[in-house]
Amino acid sequence: MNVLAALRPTDSERGAEEEGEQVPEGGAGESNSWNGSSTAAELTTLEAARSDQAQETRRFPVPPVAETGEGPLGLYIHIPFCARKCPYCDFNTYARLEPLYEAYSEALCRELGRWAARLDGRTVHTVFVGGGTPTVLSSVQLRRILELVHDRFALADDVEVSCEANPGIKDRGQFALLHSLGVNRLSMGVQSFQEEELAFLGRIHDAKDALGSYEAARDAGLTNINLDFMFGLPRQSVDAWNDSLDRALELAPRHFSLYSLIVEPDTPLAHWVETGQTPAPDDDAAAEMYETAMTRLGAAGYAQYEVSNWARGAGFACRHNLVYWRNQEWVGVGPGAHSHLRFPTRLRGESSGDLPILSGDPVDGVTGSGGPAVAVRWSNRKGVQGYIKRVDADESPVDFHEEISAEVSMGETMMLGLRLVREGVPFARFEAMHGVPLRAAFGPSLDRLQEQGLLESDRERVHLTPRGLLVGNRVFSEFVA
Repeated sequence: MNVLAALRPTDSERGAEEEGEQVPEGGAGESNSWNGSSTAAELTTLEAARSDQAQETRRFPVPPVAETGEGPLGLYIHIPFCARKCPYCDFNTYARLEPLYEAYSEALCRELGRWAARLDGRTVHTVFVGGGTPTVLSSVQLRRILELVHDRFALADDVEVSCEANPGIKDRGQFALLHSLGVNRLSMGVQSFQEEELAFLGRIHDAKDALGSYEAARDAGLTNINLDFMFGLPRQSVDAWNDSLDRALELAPRHFSLYSLIVEPDTPLAHWVETGQTPAPDDDAAAEMYETAMTRLGAAGYAQYEVSNWARGAGFACRHNLVYWRNQEWVGVGPGAHSHLRFPTRLRGESSGDLPILSGDPVDGVTGSGGPAVAVRWSNRKGVQGYIKRVDADESPVDFHEEISAEVSMGETMMLGLRLVREGVPFARFEAMHGVPLRAAFGPSLDRLQEQGLLESDRERVHLTPRGLLVGNRVFSEFVA
C-alpha cells in the first residue's frame, strides 16, 4: 500500500464516514503507479508537515484510552439506501429501494433489539449511523431506530453518536431531529465545491446545497461536524483543489476526511476508464494534492491524526473510527455490516438460529493458521431483501465468519494502528491487548524498518516516518502473518 492506497476510505471507515461498515483492511491490496519512490522535495514537504503535526500533538493530544481492562465497544448501524448511487462507489448501498424503507427499518430494529439483549448491559462507547445515506429515511423511521438505541443499550455517559448526512438533504428539519435524538457528531459528504467535479462524481447536491446544509446543521445545534472531500479526480487541477480547500477552511469544521479517488472494479467509473470515456486518475497529481492538504490544514490548526483524517481541537478525532484503527471491538447491524469481538465474547446467547460464534467461546478452538482463536469477526448477508427475510424469520443474518489467531490479530493491530500517524501503536496498549510485549512479537521487523528509516519509536510508541508513509505496503508486509 502506498500513501494513495491508504487514502481511500478503508472498509471500516466507510462504516464511519459516509459508507457501509466492513471489516477494516487498512487499504491492503490497493495499488497504483505512485509506488513510493519519493523525491527529496516530497520528503521535505512531509517532514515539514510531520513537524507541524508534532506541534499539534502537544496542543491537541488524542484522548488516551485505558491500556488495561475491557476496551471501548462501538456500534455501527448500516442504512444501505441512497437517493442515487455514485459511479465510483463499490460499497453495499442501493438506490431506488424506497418501498423497502419501512420493512427494513423494522427488521433493523429487531436485530438491534437482539444485540441489546446479547450485550447484556455492556457499555457502548460509540454509535455510528452510516450508509448509504441515513437521512433518506423518514423522521419516523430515524426516531424509531435512535430511540431504540438509547432505550435498550447501555450507552456511556460521554457516548459519541455520529450520523452521516448528504448535503443534498431536502428536509433540513432532520438536522434538528437528529440533534434531539442524541446525535452529537455529523459527517457530511461534500466531496468538492467545484460544480463540474460534483457532476462527475454523481452527487445530488451542488456547492450552494453543501453550504446551506452545513449552516442548517450548525443552527440545529450540531457543532461537531466532519466534512468529506475527494481529490485525485481525472482532470482535477491543483488550483481547483486549492479553491475547494479555501472554501472548506472558511467554514472551520471540527474535522476533515480527505480521500483519493480510487477506480474500483465493476463500477461505472471503472467502465468509463476502461472504455476511454474518462482518463484514469493521475497519481502524481493526487500526491501533490495530498501534500498540499497536509500543509494547508496543518497551518490552519488541524492535527492530522490518521492518514486521511484531521481534527481541530482536543476531543474531535472520530472516536468510532479510533475503535477500528486500534483493533478494538465493535458490533455492526444491517446488511453487509461486519463485527469484531475478542474471546471470550461475554455475549448472552438467546436464539437457536444464531451461529455458534455468538456463544462467547471459540467454535473450533483453532484457526486456519493452527493457533488458538483470540477473536472472531463476521458479516451479515448483503442483500436488503434477504436480510429482511432472515431477520423476520428469527434467523441469523450472518453469512460469513472467521476466527482470528493471536498471530494474525497482532499483525492487524500493527497494520491498522500504523495508520494513526501521530499515535502509532503504543507499547503498553499492544501488550495489554495481546499479552505479549510488542518488541517480543516483532522485534526484528521493528529494528529492520527503523534502520531503513520507515519507522521510528520512543519510550511509548512506534509510528511511521514520512518516508514510511510513502511506502506503507512495504512496512505493513512485515506484519502480515
